[in-house]
Amino acid sequence: MLFVEIILGAAILFTAGIAIYIKQRGREKVVPHLESRTPFKIESRDEKSLTLSTTIEFRNEGTQSAMIVDAYVKPQLPFEQYDGMDVRGKAEREGKPRLDDYFEALVLEHQESVNLVAKVTLTARKGLSLEEAVSKMVDFPIEFIYREVGRTPMHFSIARIFLTAEELAKLTGVKLVED
Repeated sequence: MLFVEIILGAAILFTAGIAIYIKQRGREKVVPHLESRTPFKIESRDEKSLTLSTTIEFRNEGTQSAMIVDAYVKPQLPFEQYDGMDVRGKAEREGKPRLDDYFEALVLEHQESVNLVAKVTLTARKGLSLEEAVSKMVDFPIEFIYREVGRTPMHFSIARIFLTAEELAKLTGVKLVED
């Protein structure tokens, strides 16, 4: 019994020592600066679909290196809210687009920033033209989900932005209709 208590005590001391070391050395802190994100702009457009993008600065405001291991964009527009558009998202590093939708991990040193791009592709459904679908559009949130790691265990964080029907209509030159 004494042996078990000694092992348990050593494990507790070891864990406490690691926690103190991490607290003393600091940690990473990746912060998305949503207040300074760029307005949505049109990347591409055809008769049925439209791809928009916005750029967000992510800054490591911590005292240690951080790694963004993965990122993706999840538009929150269920068919129950509006079924005239199919909406898909994609995350990429500014200036380094990839055709395979893969997000390449990156390291952010202390006080370093990177610009990440949230792309959203809207495709008209149910036989509607793009203009008809946009005219009946609703506001919806878009989640930029990223997985980060540093001295703390790997975890997911979410940066939430909104695309309003008014902003989309203005970008596309379409007038919204009232139901």
